[in-house]
Amino acid sequence: MTISSYNKHAQQFFSQYQSLAFEQVHRDWLPHLHKNTGLALDVGAGSGRDAQALAERGWNVVAVEPASELRQLGQAATAHCDVQWLGDALPDLSDIRKLSYRFDLILVSAVWMHLPPSARERAFRILTELLAPSGMLVITLRHGPGDGERQFYEVSKAELDAFARQRAVMPVPLPDTHRADELKRAEIWWETVVYRLPDDGTGALPTLRHIIINDNKSSTYKLGLLRTLVRMADSAPGLVLNRSDDWVELPLGAVGLFWIMLYHPLVLKHRLRQAPGSRGLGFAGEDFYRLGKLSPLDFRVGLSLSAEYAPVVMRAIKLAASNILKNPAHFTTWPGTNQPVFEGGAQRLSIRNEPVRLDKETLARFGRFRVPAMLWDTFSRYACWVEPAIVNEWVSLMGSWEARYSTETYHHALQWVEGRRDTSIVRKLVEQQLAARPVACVWTAKDLSRAKYEIDHCFPWSRWNNNDLWNLLPASQRANAAKSEKLPADALLKQARPRVIEWWQHAIMNTEREEQFFSEAEAALPLLGQCRTADAVFEGMLQQRLRLKMNLQLAEWLGA
Repeated sequence: MTISSYNKHAQQFFSQYQSLAFEQVHRDWLPHLHKNTGLALDVGAGSGRDAQALAERGWNVVAVEPASELRQLGQAATAHCDVQWLGDALPDLSDIRKLSYRFDLILVSAVWMHLPPSARERAFRILTELLAPSGMLVITLRHGPGDGERQFYEVSKAELDAFARQRAVMPVPLPDTHRADELKRAEIWWETVVYRLPDDGTGALPTLRHIIINDNKSSTYKLGLLRTLVRMADSAPGLVLNRSDDWVELPLGAVGLFWIMLYHPLVLKHRLRQAPGSRGLGFAGEDFYRLGKLSPLDFRVGLSLSAEYAPVVMRAIKLAASNILKNPAHFTTWPGTNQPVFEGGAQRLSIRNEPVRLDKETLARFGRFRVPAMLWDTFSRYACWVEPAIVNEWVSLMGSWEARYSTETYHHALQWVEGRRDTSIVRKLVEQQLAARPVACVWTAKDLSRAKYEIDHCFPWSRWNNNDLWNLLPASQRANAAKSEKLPADALLKQARPRVIEWWQHAIMNTEREEQFFSEAEAALPLLGQCRTADAVFEGMLQQRLRLKMNLQLAEWLGA
């Protein structure tokens, strides 16, 4: 009822919200806002007034608004700002949680009174879980009668303070939390509460350190599973099947596939021992060794396999998945307990001698694998720190079993298989298009038939190894050189939108590459799901841009 009212009267609410200034509405807590900007979440963003004000102060903002008509108005009003919009809502914020962000500021303004009491504790817990260490949560409470159309509930600061004590967040004292209604409604008054998270509180990093450094290891399998999951969280968050408060559920086949890609060079190319003595490897059956004729790049997520190799890869994944469940998943336990950290189960799967595409649906047919949500979020946010720790311990472990190789040899063997920049497919697509029609530089709109061109990794290869079709874009040589290893700024990427989509539509859509394009995007972009349109992929790119900026602190390129 409440959302439909906001949709029905969207223009009225938009004008009402825009009539008030951000500084006027939020003057009571603004002195506590850090001078150092970061990532902000505006829940119930409405007209985008607050999101825009924060963006203009230098914040990167994610604006959440469940009312689609109001969201469209807000999105139009903030189109020139670094604001990403999502149609999500409390108490679940399910799409926001899929992104594994942690926010330095969460603003819940004029929203809490719409939440039924039964949903509030869960909503507060989810909001605090989304806070970064030292992050600030601001909630404004509306007191007074409703309007007869929207659903209102009574709210209190005491209730929020009780939730805060349960979640170990600290209240921030304000000089005066009560204020009159800025729209001069005599019967309405407002109250503001602010909380800070002094620590992330999850225990994820100490748990990881225990598994990596202290846990007993009779092989490299535990490290292999951790690195597999870190790689998936960093490069393929779109493979997540489901997420609850406590668990992230993955296709078991995807875990097996990444495992094979990880061990392929170690075992088949460098022949390095992965356990003491001459013991064999449980996952390395006949089919795994037949993959020695292929590069791991030949069977990565999204690619189609011929009838010759599809059953070989599928059987190798099946054996790897079975070995993962029986060994590292079973024996990786919480510190001081016998309780496994990970859970999973295989499904019966019939493998036929026919072509197969290694997409999300196919990989889910092997079964499910569950990762604690707090660990998955840590893998996603801190991959650039966690993975080197895993690799260094792996090198040390292999060296303790076989000292005849140098440390450099071990590190070389442990390089991720996609460590090779490859633009050859898209370069051929550009050549084909140029023979038939003009192709524009996505960044400058310059006609590439009259200029030297390059294939640009939209998100820089040196910081995020991704050769997916959606990430490779035609650019003039000059623009490509100017961009170098920087991340395109939000405004620049939005300006390039029509040229990027036009490129996809002419070069990829309705061709043999279309299925690969969407399968790759589905795996790499966390909110794409089954929405297979060029516009949906571009929206996913905007979210991924922000994710990379916040996780890797990349420098931005403002344009040529």
